[in-house]
Formats: sequence, structure tokens, C-alpha cells
Amino acid sequence: MKFVYKITTKYVASVVAAVALFFATNASAQTEPAGDSQDTRLGVGLSLGIPTHDAFNFAIGGDLRLQKDFSSNISGIASLGYTNFSAKGEDAGSIGFIPLKAGIKVFPMERVYISGEIGAGFGTDDGQKTSFVWSPGIGIGFNNGLDLGLRYESFSKYDLGQVALRIAYGFNLSK
Repeated sequence: MKFVYKITTKYVASVVAAVALFFATNASAQTEPAGDSQDTRLGVGLSLGIPTHDAFNFAIGGDLRLQKDFSSNISGIASLGYTNFSAKGEDAGSIGFIPLKAGIKVFPMERVYISGEIGAGFGTDDGQKTSFVWSPGIGIGFNNGLDLGLRYESFSKYDLGQVALRIAYGFNLSK
């Protein structure tokens, strides 16, 4: 099972890297043609994930993400959330994490972004330790505040990860 997990993890990471490379090499447009944005946004998101470990059925979570634009195509991000992994079996239960991450979003094309975050995942169950978390992703931000993203997220201490779809709505705090 561990062998399958490693292959799945490498495959997902390779796909994310290939898509990021594709978008980066085709980048030419800025998100705002007239000057650089310095906006600050607060996003509220829901994530639905497929765990990369066979012991779990699905993952669900929510987060708050603060985004500060440094220029029209580069933003810093900080997020705090909760993720629950539901274990297989009737009496299997679940485990939860509170991920606290910081990272960057790069917009190689208008509204299309590549992101990367690192941080800590604090275990919510007794005896569960803090884990290093890293999370590359891609997504689309719409003008109406909707944000759709796909990311791989790994909790390294537990050899556990997920491929998650994030659906969020962002509020512009600068206006």
C-alpha cells in the first residue's frame, strides 16, 4: 500500500508541476492592464478531497484565506482552516487537522493562478502531533469573487495527503 501511495503522490505532484509549467511558459497577460493592484482580499472556502492513503474514504474542510496583492500578477497568501479525513469502515472514525499555511499565488494569465503554500498542520485528536504541510495548486479566480482551485496537500508526518477541490468566495477588503 505504501508503494501505491508513493506512486500516487509522485503522479499528482508531476501533474501539478506540468500544468504549472504549461501556464508559466504561456504567460503574457497581467490581471490588471492599468497599474498594479495592491488589494487585500479575504476568502472563505470549502474543500472536498480524495485522500491519497487507502485507509481513508474522503476529506472535507473549510478555510479562511487572506490574500495581499504585491503586484498585478503576484500575491502573498495566508490561510487557516480545518480538514477532516474520514476513515474507511463502520467504526473507523476520522482524524482532523488545523492547517496554518503561508505562500504565494502567481497569475501567469488573467484570472488563472498557480499557488504554493507551506506550514503546519496541528492535530486535533489526542496524541496526534503537528505535521509539516505543503500544498501546490492551480485555480481560476472570477471577477465576481468566486475562486475554484485544485490542490495537492500533504501532511508529511502522517504520510497522508489529499487531492482537493476548493470552492471559495473572496471579499475585497480594500474597497
